[in-house]
Amino acid sequence: MSIGTYIAIYFIVWWLCLFVVLPFNMRTQIDEGEWQVGTDRGAPVRSYRFGRAILITTALSLVLTGLLLWGLGNPFLRQYWS
Repeated sequence: MSIGTYIAIYFIVWWLCLFVVLPFNMRTQIDEGEWQVGTDRGAPVRSYRFGRAILITTALSLVLTGLLLWGLGNPFLRQYWS
């Protein structure tokens, strides 16, 4: 596989991991029991820490991409799948 294929696989895995990581530690106004008039009750109470989510997403996607590429290149698994 070429380097472009590796980058494309990592990009797709990164976006999937981002959508998995985003809801973690999110406290909504319903969870807190107080909401401001004129806002949605499901809105977050405080601003979300995107930097932390991006770091966790990057680390998780590196591990998952590595496992995926290892599985695709493993001769035993290739024989099993074919």
